[in-house]
Amino acid sequence: MSSVLILVDHVGGVVPKAVGELATFGKRIGDVTAVICSSKSAEIVPQLSAFAISKIIICDGIEFEKHSVGATAQALAAVVAKESPAAVLITSTARGKEIAGRLAVRCDSGLITDAIDIDSACVATQSVFGGSTTVHSTISHGTPIVTLRSNSIEVEAGSGSPSVENFAVSFDGVDKAIVTSVQPAVKGGRPELTEASIVVSGGRGTDGNFAPVEAFADVLGAAVGASRAATDAGWYPHSHQVGQTGKTVSPQLYVACGISGAIQHRAGMQTSKTIVAINKDPEAPIFEVADFGVVGDLFAVLPQASEGLKKA
Repeated sequence: MSSVLILVDHVGGVVPKAVGELATFGKRIGDVTAVICSSKSAEIVPQLSAFAISKIIICDGIEFEKHSVGATAQALAAVVAKESPAAVLITSTARGKEIAGRLAVRCDSGLITDAIDIDSACVATQSVFGGSTTVHSTISHGTPIVTLRSNSIEVEAGSGSPSVENFAVSFDGVDKAIVTSVQPAVKGGRPELTEASIVVSGGRGTDGNFAPVEAFADVLGAAVGASRAATDAGWYPHSHQVGQTGKTVSPQLYVACGISGAIQHRAGMQTSKTIVAINKDPEAPIFEVADFGVVGDLFAVLPQASEGLKKA
């Protein structure tokens, strides 16, 4: 059976759910091999037994955290040359897409980014042009390299402990970019926006007051997002922007509060499984993509919804 490589990208040694999603997609194609490019492998390996992974390859030879993504791409390219996999799957984050692009150049291979699905024949599905068009594509040259959006599939649990192999990588001519300092993003108690199963976003209709949006999100255990209008106005950090020029999310539930639904915003959330819209304007474009809509003032609707959920 052919093998599939997935890159284990982590945050401080904590493996995100997105890695389990890659493994679940990869199992459709073949046996899944997880590649770790990190000095925190001792913390990472035990976490991977929760996913459908057959083998783990730990790349040695450099302290990856001290180098840019170029070093990770170089190590991954060496593993590709060794394993000759049927495909390489990477999470579709900004970092993941940069690694994938560099890897594609090193391996002289084709690349598909922001896929929302991939089948056993490595046919990838993308939602493009603001969700108005679905594209099915394959890679015709080299090893297929595909980045996949988070929350695109339910994670399949692992059935045993994967084997572990250390792989010494030669880093002659490694990317010389050195990371001189790292400042982790300040995180609160809410989930990461791109990995959250529920996202509550606010827009121009908040008039800068995100308190009811945050309160409703906290009741649901949700992440908080914002439209471009809200972030451009300085009402919420740009790191929380959902849209074509922000982050793309595909949660189980997306609640748009006071967001008109311009194509720029819809491009970043239209693949959500269920969409609820709250807007005073009954003609707002957001209602065109919403599964459920409430025509009303978010400052009246959200507190009532929060209280109702607390009682339930």
